[in-house]
Amino acid sequence: MWKGRFAQETAKLVQQFGESISYDWRLYRHDIAGSIAHARAQVQAGLLTADEFAQIESGLREIEADIDAGRFEFTIALEDIHMNIEAELTRRIGPAGAKLHTARSRNDQVATDTRLYCRAEIDVLDAAIADLQRALLDRAAKYAATVLPAYTHLQRGQPVTVGHHLLAYVEMLGRDRSRLADCRKRLNVSPLGSGALAGSTINLDRRAIAAELGFDSVTTNSMDAVADRDYIAELIFVIGLCGVHLSRLAEDLILWTSAEFGFVTLSDAHTTGSSLMPQKKNPDVCELTRGKAGRLLGNLVAILTAIKGLPLTYNRDLQEDKEPLFDSIDTLKLTLAVNAEMIAAMEMREDRCRTAASDPMLLATDLADWLVKQGIPFRHAHELVGKAVAESVRSGIPLDQLDLTKIDAAYTSDAAQVFSLDRALAARTNPGAPSIENVRQEIARWEKALANS
Repeated sequence: MWKGRFAQETAKLVQQFGESISYDWRLYRHDIAGSIAHARAQVQAGLLTADEFAQIESGLREIEADIDAGRFEFTIALEDIHMNIEAELTRRIGPAGAKLHTARSRNDQVATDTRLYCRAEIDVLDAAIADLQRALLDRAAKYAATVLPAYTHLQRGQPVTVGHHLLAYVEMLGRDRSRLADCRKRLNVSPLGSGALAGSTINLDRRAIAAELGFDSVTTNSMDAVADRDYIAELIFVIGLCGVHLSRLAEDLILWTSAEFGFVTLSDAHTTGSSLMPQKKNPDVCELTRGKAGRLLGNLVAILTAIKGLPLTYNRDLQEDKEPLFDSIDTLKLTLAVNAEMIAAMEMREDRCRTAASDPMLLATDLADWLVKQGIPFRHAHELVGKAVAESVRSGIPLDQLDLTKIDAAYTSDAAQVFSLDRALAARTNPGAPSIENVRQEIARWEKALANS
């Protein structure tokens, strides 16, 4: 492609070192769509005849079909998907194919292709996250009233329900979807027509090209257009954060499946055994989910490091944007799918949840609230409950069985009413609190939202 300037062939090792066709082949649909829109604009500018455009479009569609069918032979000598397609098009249709690259560069071409690719994959990821939300909602609805302890510092804190706990992850995933939508808006701008860095003296209708490709607008600075990889870094960040959320869910399930907790049973289809210990049932999907989150974060570091020191405009370092992008998208898609399937099949052990939640210490804060309602300042109430807890620990008498009146005159016999899980949950009616009625309303709200998405 640059034989006029160079007297020697590119060395084989350099070809191997510099090729990207082994992974950027997956941009072929977007590259072909961009080329057809570019060629149509060339017709409008008088650079191609209608017959030449027809040859180009037909030839590109044939190449697309061949790649779809696995019949197309890629070569690293042509480096990337752009030159592999263009060279084959020219071989098939002749001189018309050699006109296609007029008024564009591989710099604005790859920026266009990757934006189109990211846009399409965002839609796939959004649907996959919604599927996991639905699986979580299904389990939340089934166990909306199942009480279990919630934790801070991995120590029992206060009672909630399984439904409320699972809805927390539905909320996290909802924010992930919102971030994907924001990212999609920012990347949906066409750089095609920016050329290598300064546009072209041959002015094609950039807005018409953008409209054909479904972009909302065109970029307004040619240098930024070919150098920008913010949209890739942003998408990899959103994917990484979603992976972190999945990792937190995985960690909860790993704890819950342990004998020490015993809150949940995962299906045999989503667990594995041990090659040595026949009794084992391991939550491997959860552990791999937790591990792959690290991989997603590594991809984010890779892309940010690759672009942090680059002067304007295009530098070959930017070729390193695609492998972390492709890997992050592939990894998250599979992780979402397997987690949705696993969650849909999991069962809560309600008896174990209820037993753990029956610890009266979980209602210590409720006891402090009761004292506040009797007119005791909260800090003093906190101290009085602390004394009761200390006496319970010292004596071995459960907190709900202590004679609290012996601890302080502020306590009356009515204080015992605090130690009712059902009453404690029913009292938590503020928006966002875990009363069973609130939980069911939130499930209904999310079900409606997901039905419309």
